Amino acid sequence: MLLSAPRVLALLTVSVLGQDNLGLSGGYTNFQSSEFKGTIVKSSGTLASLNSSRTGFNFLPTDLLSKLAQNGAHHLGDITVRYRQATNVTWTTVDSATSRKSVTQLKSLGPGVIAAADLTPTLGTKNPFTVTREWLLSGNELALRFNFTTQSPNLVEIGSLGIPIAINNIFTNRLAIDTQAKCSFADPYIGLDAGYVRVSPLSGTGNALVIAPLGSTQFEAWRFLKEPSGSFGYQSQTYEGNYEWQVHSLAYAQDEWKGTSPWNNGTSKLLKSGEVLSVGVRFLLAESIQTIEDTVVKSKTPLAIGIPGYVVPADLTARLYLNYTSTVESIDAADFSVTGPSDSAAGELYLLTPKSSAWGRSRVTVTYSDGKQQTIHYYITKTASSTLADMGEFFTTKAYFNKTSDPFKRAPSIMTYDHEVGSIVEQDGRVWIAGISDEGGTGAYLATAMKEFIQPTAKELSRFDDFVQDTIVGTLQQNGSFGVVASAFFYQPNAVQYPYDSKIDWTSWTSWEKARAYPTRRAYNYVHPVAAYWALYRVARNYPEHRLRSDWSWYLNRAYNTTQYCLSNRAANCDYGLVGLMGEWVMGELLEDLKREGLASQVTALETTMRYRANQWEKEAVPFGSEMAWDSTGQEGVYYWTNYFKLSITPTKAINSIFAYMPSLPHWGWNGNARRYWDFNYAAKITQTERQLHHYGSGLNSLPMLNYYEQHPADIYALRVGYGGNMAPLTNIHQDGFASAAFHSFPELLKWDPYSGDYGPGFLGLSLGQCVYILSNSKYGDVAFGGNLLSTSGASTISVEPRDAVKRRVFIADLGLKAEISAGTISRVEFDKGASTVTLTLAPAARNGDLQAKSAIVWLKRPTAATAGYKVSGAKEARGGWSVDLSNGKGTVKITRA
Repeated sequence: MLLSAPRVLALLTVSVLGQDNLGLSGGYTNFQSSEFKGTIVKSSGTLASLNSSRTGFNFLPTDLLSKLAQNGAHHLGDITVRYRQATNVTWTTVDSATSRKSVTQLKSLGPGVIAAADLTPTLGTKNPFTVTREWLLSGNELALRFNFTTQSPNLVEIGSLGIPIAINNIFTNRLAIDTQAKCSFADPYIGLDAGYVRVSPLSGTGNALVIAPLGSTQFEAWRFLKEPSGSFGYQSQTYEGNYEWQVHSLAYAQDEWKGTSPWNNGTSKLLKSGEVLSVGVRFLLAESIQTIEDTVVKSKTPLAIGIPGYVVPADLTARLYLNYTSTVESIDAADFSVTGPSDSAAGELYLLTPKSSAWGRSRVTVTYSDGKQQTIHYYITKTASSTLADMGEFFTTKAYFNKTSDPFKRAPSIMTYDHEVGSIVEQDGRVWIAGISDEGGTGAYLATAMKEFIQPTAKELSRFDDFVQDTIVGTLQQNGSFGVVASAFFYQPNAVQYPYDSKIDWTSWTSWEKARAYPTRRAYNYVHPVAAYWALYRVARNYPEHRLRSDWSWYLNRAYNTTQYCLSNRAANCDYGLVGLMGEWVMGELLEDLKREGLASQVTALETTMRYRANQWEKEAVPFGSEMAWDSTGQEGVYYWTNYFKLSITPTKAINSIFAYMPSLPHWGWNGNARRYWDFNYAAKITQTERQLHHYGSGLNSLPMLNYYEQHPADIYALRVGYGGNMAPLTNIHQDGFASAAFHSFPELLKWDPYSGDYGPGFLGLSLGQCVYILSNSKYGDVAFGGNLLSTSGASTISVEPRDAVKRRVFIADLGLKAEISAGTISRVEFDKGASTVTLTLAPAARNGDLQAKSAIVWLKRPTAATAGYKVSGAKEARGGWSVDLSNGKGTVKITRA
């Protein structure tokens, strides 16, 4: 959502301040090593540039430095502190960026020190301590060290100590190609002594940067830094802003954050007279994004890797690999039963099984024999099937709107829900949120549609089918057209008799009148009805015993015609039809079903539509356009169709782009979290520009990443990133079934947004991507992503019980083979390595209350081959696969070479 923006990344900028508080006119100190070359501003002692010596890539916004020289703008080398003395209860805050003065250069430099300064002039003379800063080169590493000393007779308590991490994430006024070439993203692992920051170039290629702890510097919290708007629109869609690595955070935990549960407990440091406190960070160059973890190990920082990740359903046993030079002394995991260790090439292996009472955020603390501590952040859900059942029940009851007197004709529908108030959002100044269109107004109904595709129940289907037949058709798609309106709800008191809430601000551009709400030009709005039609097609086709209001062909044709209305003829009917659309992976599923049904003319027409778009993207340097200036949503659709048509350039470009903004880290919130930081403004209750944890980008971007892995099964890093993003939408679902738009990452919040908002596209990603991945890996042994491994590692037959949310797909990496069923569930997988055979045990449903499948189609494919090369023994061919009988409550499928 939602603003039109040209490919020049621009906002309305504030006037250039023209201040040189940084002291750029005083010159620079240059340094170079085999890994880095850079410059330090002499006056401030802050870093002006940091380049890879190998490629020349600069991780800092050096080209914009003259417009970042005003007070309040943070740079690498700055420091923030909150302290108090024993006689005081209040904290005093100092920040080297607040009121800069030229720092005092130190002439006597220790070993490896290339620049040193006393920061008293810029921190002030009234503090009961002095701080010196040193820049050091040691081998391949650059390091930054701060030394605190006090001569005060009273104890000085350092309640917050922050090291700002400012990199080049400024997109404002840059062309898209320049942004891709020059900018980077920083992602934190808030893991105490094992914490680090990874900095990835936006292109996804070339060297990456690791910022690791120096000595005993712990990474306790990650705090957003408030700064002036300046020349680039700080904290905006084109300039997310800067954060700091907090070594201590007690002062904030007791004040601004006291209503939250922080990632790590806040601590402070008591300084005695004459005592020296030294903290700092090291900068290390990684060969690539994919080798960041190898670089962490080389830095002698503890490394944790979780398989399948850090989102753990209640019935799944997770694997945790710990790699460090010191042995594990203890593991504090109150919510898990822990077994291990056993040895592996990836480190010591521990198995974590959730305890029956566990749910939600869970911190595991590892203590090593050298005294270092590492925290790993998990999220425990109910079983995936129970989680989906809760959500389906919630959205088809609590979020079900049936006021037939509604003048906007929104009944019956499944609408945005406010969990804080406990009611449907019938009005919002951003009209689309109450208008069952746009991502912000369709999250609840889109999630419900995809839930019925996975786990259909009769009662929920009845209500959802009514919504499709009576509201999508007629209210969202009006007058017999396949066009989709921008919002069913609008603000126009002189046009409808409706009790508009006077407490809502109706003066914003977001409060559209009818003439702005009813146009059908926004292409993004078409994905949601298409998904709804397609989901009901799948139910009608695969559960024919359950009667919907129309037969399967009606739903399939509605999905096809809605897609074509929007995108055919070079998207003549819609704006943004020639960019990748959020969730359009479902249109690829639609195309496959048209093929299976033998509808050749529709297949040809839809392929013609999509081929034009794919060929356009293949010609573009940065083909990830959006209604936003920069976005992480176009990659999904761009990858799907350029990969589908086997184009040579763009699929790789899309995957590299996703690698840049979708990290792998030992934290449920950042692992597989596609970068989003502006959509709280358009679809949430708490509106601000803020890093969103598991907004819909995580689920959507997991689709191309998992597909890429299936074509490159040796790349387990891609699988870990993709699976982390694909599991993410489970975390948004509360214990009562409500699903939130996203999690607020700012430490003063750390909570789920009360609105369901635009949750739906992320759940669509989960629905179309969940799969059990079974592989044998030289580092990790035999592993299963999405299931419990029943066999011992190295056994001749790998046995797995699926624990994922869909339970209809399995990928055998050793064979490069993917199997998918149309209905019911896969309850067990057995892969005989020697015979290269796969046996699937099928069940009619995941739960007793779901529709029970009487039969299922098994589809087989090898993503790297034109044909599957395998068959289902003893089964009849049907709809592009093989039909299996489930009428006796169970089915067995044996897959062999064709």
